[in-house]
Amino acid sequence: MKISCLRTDLANAVSNVSRAVSTKAAIPALEGVLIKAYDNKLNISGYNLEIGITTDIEATIQAEGEIVVSAKLFLDIVRRLPEEIVMIETDDRMVTYITCGHVDYQIVGMSSVEYPDLPSFEQTDSITVNAKILREMIRQTVYAVSENTAKPIYTGSLFEIDNDNFRIVAVDGYRMAIRNESVASESKTSFVVPGKTQQEVLKLLTDDDENVEIIIGQRHITFKVKNYRVISRLIEGTFLDYNTTIPKEAKTEIVMNTRSIINAIERMSLLNNDRVQSPVRCNFADDEIKLSCASAVGKASDVLSVPIIGDPVEIGFNNRYMLDALKNTDTDEIKLILNGPTAPMIIKPVKGDSFLCFVLPMRLANEN
Repeated sequence: MKISCLRTDLANAVSNVSRAVSTKAAIPALEGVLIKAYDNKLNISGYNLEIGITTDIEATIQAEGEIVVSAKLFLDIVRRLPEEIVMIETDDRMVTYITCGHVDYQIVGMSSVEYPDLPSFEQTDSITVNAKILREMIRQTVYAVSENTAKPIYTGSLFEIDNDNFRIVAVDGYRMAIRNESVASESKTSFVVPGKTQQEVLKLLTDDDENVEIIIGQRHITFKVKNYRVISRLIEGTFLDYNTTIPKEAKTEIVMNTRSIINAIERMSLLNNDRVQSPVRCNFADDEIKLSCASAVGKASDVLSVPIIGDPVEIGFNNRYMLDALKNTDTDEIKLILNGPTAPMIIKPVKGDSFLCFVLPMRLANEN
């Protein structure tokens, strides 16, 4: 293989695909990136047997070929090269020569034969979504994906497409996040995408108006983001029937400024840390929210004046779970719905149903 390309393009590509590279793998080749040079395209891939990221960049190909090189070392070298044009050449002994200006490197590579093939699968369905919309949908739900592998199905989010409605649902046993968006689609399908895969897709998505194609198979999925492809397995199993968990009544309703409740909970959170997790106590009554927190560190309290419709209620929450939900609403005002001290708090927009967040309460001890 003998090629030349732009250092910036190469560094960006290797940086992005390296996120799918294993840091410690039983197969040494999985700690590297696969570089293929064919037809004036340089293809670079990273794969950890669960997620694969691959991309093409423009290059001048003088001799075709392929090689696997250490992802970390290769990226460190490319980032520090002094000029924009990089020359890469390999020989029969798998030695890779990297030249840029007066700088020369020789690093040991591996045969591409040792690199596992990225999954190929038969397409069963597809959907096209605006990149900015998909970015917001994932960001506003992925925080609620479970990190507990005891129930693998909840380490991913449910993607549900029903004609012109696209919905993402994440749940971890303590909270749930639902995000809806209208799309032009006649598909009717659902599948569960791992949270780790969504995080990698999120890093590639931008706020532009380009479209992302989502290609769905029986057990795998591909996200086509610009010139990148993120390939992942799907999680098999039965996801929660989330519709049955949404209360049909509302005993207490509050419409309020999002930033004001975030600021108040953050003030109470100062008494909590990784070792101390006391609930933030919220008393909704008489057009006031009285917040308090008592821990081994000390006590704090605050009062917010807001109109409250319905029954008074006192309820406690994990401050981090509440803040995760509130900070991902992205609206100036929110509606809080309560149905007693043991039912989940519902956070939704004042108008419409673009998102819905549940946060389960914590048991409150007597203050005395």
